[in-house]
Amino acid sequence: MSDFKEILNNTPFWAAIVAWAIAQGTKIVLTLILEKRFDASRIVGTGGMPSSHSALVMAMTFNVGKYYGFASPLFAVALISSFVVMYDAAGIRRAAGKQAEIINILIVEHKVPSVEKVKELLGHTPLEVFVGGILGITVGMLM
Repeated sequence: MSDFKEILNNTPFWAAIVAWAIAQGTKIVLTLILEKRFDASRIVGTGGMPSSHSALVMAMTFNVGKYYGFASPLFAVALISSFVVMYDAAGIRRAAGKQAEIINILIVEHKVPSVEKVKELLGHTPLEVFVGGILGITVGMLM
């Protein structure tokens, strides 16, 4: 039972979860405003503004820095890991999303039977990653 209490009292963990939830909630609100429709899949969906991956890792990182010191090895590990996640979101996953878009065009144009379209919204623009990172830093520092 003490392990469960430790998780409940782990502020960097909860900062990350809160930042993720705010980012995902923001995606739902933006979809309502911009597309005038409710899309529940945005709660767990990838891609879009802001990057919830970036918000999650930066909230954890900056909360670790706040509690263990910005000169600590733990902060350094968290920060470098966050940069890898953010680079992946704006680089590799975004490229995969662009490839998926092209594959879907080919599927439609060539009327390929029994082939489902692939998911296109995988990665993020640099702005989406930046905004997610700022959201995460803010939540991490406030919690």
